[in-house]
Amino acid sequence: METESEPYVRLATLRQLHQVMADMNTARSLADTLQTVADGVVTGLGYELACVNLVRPDGDLVVAAFAGNPAAEALITGRVGSRESWERRLSMGETWGDLVFIPHTEGWVLDDDDVPQWYTDGPAPRFEDEWHPSDRLFAPMFTPGVQGGACGELIGVLSVDRPRNGRRPGAWGREALQMYAFQAAIAISNARLRANMQRALVRLEREQQALRASEESFRQAFEYAPSGMAIAEMGGDQHGRILRTNDALCRLLGRPASAMRRYAFSDLVHPEDIGTLLRTSAEGGRAELRLGRRDGTYVWVSLRNSVVADAADGPRFLLTHVEDIEDRKRRELQLAHRASHDSLTGLPNSAELRARLSSRLCQRPAHPGALESLDAAYGHPAFDAHGHGFDFRPGVESFDAYDHHVHTAAPEGEHDDGTKGLAVLFCDLDGFKSINDRFGHNAGDAVLIEVARRLTRQVRDGDTVARLGGDEFVILADGLGRADAADLAVRLRNEIIQPIRAEGRAVRVGASFGIGWAHCGMTADEVLKSADERMYVEKRSRPKQHRRAG
Repeated sequence: METESEPYVRLATLRQLHQVMADMNTARSLADTLQTVADGVVTGLGYELACVNLVRPDGDLVVAAFAGNPAAEALITGRVGSRESWERRLSMGETWGDLVFIPHTEGWVLDDDDVPQWYTDGPAPRFEDEWHPSDRLFAPMFTPGVQGGACGELIGVLSVDRPRNGRRPGAWGREALQMYAFQAAIAISNARLRANMQRALVRLEREQQALRASEESFRQAFEYAPSGMAIAEMGGDQHGRILRTNDALCRLLGRPASAMRRYAFSDLVHPEDIGTLLRTSAEGGRAELRLGRRDGTYVWVSLRNSVVADAADGPRFLLTHVEDIEDRKRRELQLAHRASHDSLTGLPNSAELRARLSSRLCQRPAHPGALESLDAAYGHPAFDAHGHGFDFRPGVESFDAYDHHVHTAAPEGEHDDGTKGLAVLFCDLDGFKSINDRFGHNAGDAVLIEVARRLTRQVRDGDTVARLGGDEFVILADGLGRADAADLAVRLRNEIIQPIRAEGRAVRVGASFGIGWAHCGMTADEVLKSADERMYVEKRSRPKQHRRAG
């Protein structure tokens, strides 16, 4: 940096100063900005050492960045000096505009304060403006937009040392350092603003408060959010129409921003989740649902809403935060599937079978004889003319426990009377134990897997094939008469008795079927027990040699 004795400033010097100022204003984060400020003093202003002391929320100053000496950087970076000590330093010495210079002749009184420093002693200056190792030069940094440092809020202090020309800075050097400190304050304030915008977005979602910010500040927070964000219209004929989306949401759904503006979230949601979306409250609502991608697939997301309001006109638009939860949902579905399905065959397990069966049954009997018995037990009608059950607890007139329930009834008698019901086919394999004993459990497992596949292949969509345990299977088939159920049992048995490849050999098993019928008034266990008993009757009725084919 030129001294004041030179009649001009070199163009290269101005270019260098311009470059370091541009660098610190384009740094991405607060930490990068602070380090760029320190580096710029060394590369652009002609000092060998520079330190950025940043004001913390508690008022003390921490060494946030250092440049010029790795050893000194490791020694003092992160150390804290009290606000009291710093105010003492900034109130003494000589004032050069906004700069504070403390010559070595006065600085000895500061040697024992708590401000981190790297100063060393040295010989007395040989001429008047020679720099001494114990000289101190500080450039306070104040909030931008204030004329004169004394009127602004202190945000930090820039400490510089060891001018490369060995002299105290002249008029040009002082002006350059003062101007640089002013620009550094702007860069640091802007970096803090960017960080605060990100934190403001999180605060907005958590506290569900109105967004009150300028268009530019909101745009930056919105665009750079790491998760999906959208702004939609609120109220009127265009309620829910998407006005703006950020890059994260466009990437998540594989749709460009221009295309997203043609939709509302109701256009993108999975048809099965439209009810969930409609039930989501606009103000502070949260829902987990599926949104459609451009390629036709769907992704699970957590959707949260906040209302951005205008103080004068009330709610203006809806801010929607969309978070990708596909991986979590996949794990949840896998865990739920493992809990409700047999690990070997992949069929619904015993618990899932009972749950599906119980969902079809209620405790209200479905045939007149049972109703009469229940009436007699109560001493009065148990159900009114509309099929609603009476509850005679004090203060309760009636209950609608069976509203919207389609009662399950069973065919009457042993012959097909045309009644269609829920058939429960209990299947027990014949000869399976001998396969396990002769060929091992791997062969037995292969047989069970193949039997499960064959049973599933023979039933209709909507029917349930479950593995009850061991070599027992249960089929739930709705809408069958007695003849239909008997035909189904025959088809399933004929499918099972075909040879099965297991461990490199062909084996055969037979199957015994018992057909039970579910109807309201029974429990799931009672229905299964009835079918199980009929299966054993059928098994005992056949000669032993015919229980297993081949």
